[in-house]
Amino acid sequence: MLYRFMVLAVVAVAAVSATSPPRVFIMCIPEKYAKECEEMMKDSANKSFPIACISGRDRYDCIERVGKKEADIVAVDPEDMYLAAKNKLAEKAGYSIVEQIRTKEEPDAAYRYEAVAVVHKDLNINNVQDLKGLKSCHTGVGRNVGYKIPITKLFAMGVLPDINNPEYSARENELRALSTIFDKGCLVGKWSPDPAINQRLKETYSNMCALCEKPNVCDYPDKYSGYEGALRCLAHNGGDIAWTKVIYVKRFFGLPVGVTPAAPTSENPTNFCYLCPDGSKVPIDANTKPCTWAARPWQGYMTNGADTNNAEAIQRELTQLSQLGENKKADWWENLLLLGEKTLAVAAQPVSPEEHLKSAKYMDVIERNSGAPERDARWCVWDESALIKCQSLARAAFSRDARPRFDCILEKDEAACLKAVRDNGADITVIDGGSVKRAINDYNVKPIVVETYGKGSTEKNEQPAIAVVKSGSSINGFTDLKGKPSCHSGYVDNFAGYYAPFRILKLIGLINDSSEINDFFSESCAPGAPLDSKSCQLCVGNIKIDDDQAKQATKCKPTNAEYYNGGKGALRCLKDGKGDVAFLPLTALQQLDNDDGAGKREDYVLICSHGRAPINNWERCHLGLEPPRVIVSSAGKGPNALEELKHGILAASTLYSENPDLLRLFGSWGDKPNVLFKDDVKELISIDSTWDKNTWDTWANIQQETNYRNK
Repeated sequence: MLYRFMVLAVVAVAAVSATSPPRVFIMCIPEKYAKECEEMMKDSANKSFPIACISGRDRYDCIERVGKKEADIVAVDPEDMYLAAKNKLAEKAGYSIVEQIRTKEEPDAAYRYEAVAVVHKDLNINNVQDLKGLKSCHTGVGRNVGYKIPITKLFAMGVLPDINNPEYSARENELRALSTIFDKGCLVGKWSPDPAINQRLKETYSNMCALCEKPNVCDYPDKYSGYEGALRCLAHNGGDIAWTKVIYVKRFFGLPVGVTPAAPTSENPTNFCYLCPDGSKVPIDANTKPCTWAARPWQGYMTNGADTNNAEAIQRELTQLSQLGENKKADWWENLLLLGEKTLAVAAQPVSPEEHLKSAKYMDVIERNSGAPERDARWCVWDESALIKCQSLARAAFSRDARPRFDCILEKDEAACLKAVRDNGADITVIDGGSVKRAINDYNVKPIVVETYGKGSTEKNEQPAIAVVKSGSSINGFTDLKGKPSCHSGYVDNFAGYYAPFRILKLIGLINDSSEINDFFSESCAPGAPLDSKSCQLCVGNIKIDDDQAKQATKCKPTNAEYYNGGKGALRCLKDGKGDVAFLPLTALQQLDNDDGAGKREDYVLICSHGRAPINNWERCHLGLEPPRVIVSSAGKGPNALEELKHGILAASTLYSENPDLLRLFGSWGDKPNVLFKDDVKELISIDSTWDKNTWDTWANIQQETNYRNK
């Protein structure tokens, strides 16, 4: 959506130069940073170099918008540059990196950092084949210089054994290879986001933890982990080779770094040297150029093929913005420009994202695939929106090292996807928890991963549906709601906002059919309902924009553009006095904070079939428990195959639950709610042996009782 502050920015430019205003460049920003962009627009306009914003769903969306020339600039990581170089818009868009984000310490360095291997000077090694049997020190699992780069390069050189064995997951293939070639090592971190898999891997390949400070833990913090820790492991804990960054080698041995002069240290660089990819050695000193294995390119700002004049103008604008943001210590400086106290924006010769990556020998690091090359995780969906989201996830997750690679398959309905999983036409699909029992019985599936919703959900991740009124309300029960205005977290297909109130009103004889809900309440806001119905009359649309037409266009939409959408939106509707009752999930109430505009928990009480109750009595005063969605695979797959699928799903979901600005995996997608996952998911977790038949039976009964699917 194009935010109003873009128009204001253009007006501001006209005020500065009414005769021939300069072009106002448009930056695409993830919509979670819309407030910061308003501040950036005001600050820059006051300094006479204004910039406008267009809001994308996330950075992935912004890359596409820049490619379509809906915006001029997006701030990106190297992995985002990879997406621009590889997706279908790239050729037509002509993406170009025009400015780089560099460190103040090394503003003239060609790369953000360079990967090196350091060995003892007297180590008897003449080529990389001689690495076999040595003791190796790494920064940590999954990291660039200490893990991904050495694995990528050593495999390409034929040093590592087979890392494409179909019997093992991509991660286990890599760990097996390292464990085979090195006698001992220190490789800390979570080897898998699944605790059980993590433990098994560390027990199986324990020699890669043997040099750590705490071998039995093999996780952070550890004095022999990280960039300097790998060097300490080499110098003081029996390591033969350390994989780290050039800059940390220089610091460790007290050598000058960029603009930082040499500093005294107890470490003696003459006892060590760099090991080069060709097997030669280079001394570690202030004058000799290190030999590197690969480098991580700088972050930067990407345009859509601006001509030379526009490129120079964009560079000037970005440099001025970076200086202004640093002077003000503004939030937008960090969140929109990706800058900090140690970095600055530096104009650079425009270059394509592909060349930017290849010059650092980083393209193959991103593209490495350590699983069976022909085996993707095939994700089956039966909705076009889910297909688009799945494809976006597949591209983005691959660029950020989630393996195996996802592939997306569209079938006609849930049954067709379950059949595809059963018959090995697909590997995974997402279904409602209430459907798991039938899927196990009819399609031989195995549940492997489940959604979680945070505070307010049950131990099995069910979401209790509740009805609340204001603490001072005269309403004492459901019979008092006849003819009253109401607020709902959603409409059809929304358990807490639609099915739960329908069920309770029917049970106590106040209505006979779901169609009577419209007549039971005087008027409502139930986002997703027909716009001309009574269920939309209380909705307000996007109140953050001063545009009546835009507000009307977003009114009653089942997305966050509607101010009263979702659980917290229903509470806003109630707090604002629009309705006398709100129907919503307990999780929304339990997770309120000061920025929600929905009041505080103590402002509300529950209404139940037997009267009223305080919020903490929800267990005896809820309207039903909604089961979570569950990812299922085939029970016919072997343990390693299922483990690989779990690892890939959890690796991707953990990344994007922590960084929704990169890809909004959870939350509204376009104009549709609950695409692939429910909007209010916090993270995905593994299903283990504690989940038994009783869980699936209970959820099937809930589905049958409430009839909340295919109504």
